[in-house]
Amino acid sequence: MLQANVSQMLKGSVGATRILDVNDEIAVDGNGFSRVAGEAKLTRTNRSILVHADLDASVPAECSRCLERYGCPVHITFDEEFFPTTDVSSGTPLPEPEEPEAFMIDERMTLDLTEAIRQYLLTALPMKPLCRPDCPGIKI
Repeated sequence: MLQANVSQMLKGSVGATRILDVNDEIAVDGNGFSRVAGEAKLTRTNRSILVHADLDASVPAECSRCLERYGCPVHITFDEEFFPTTDVSSGTPLPEPEEPEAFMIDERMTLDLTEAIRQYLLTALPMKPLCRPDCPGIKI
């Protein structure tokens, strides 16, 4: 699950937590889907929902030596704030956060982890992926 309704958390007290089990597929870079699994801890702050995620994924990649496609294992851990766009009690729009690239909670109070996970997976991919450490290279 990459999405969660957080309306009850936003109505709750600061410090309230919720564990979200993540086990889904996402498109990372247009080369197919990646299976992502792990856990995300959601914590209510005075202005947002803080997400601490610890995830493992298998991202489709091309070996830099033999050019074969394979599932590159990637582990990511991140902490990100997700800001509500609408007041949960009144339904009025809230001002945008000062952070220019902040992740947002939509007007239906749905927190979507997809884009944050995609961005962190892209930055965690190796520059020269190898299908295995002893890959001999292109077979002639």
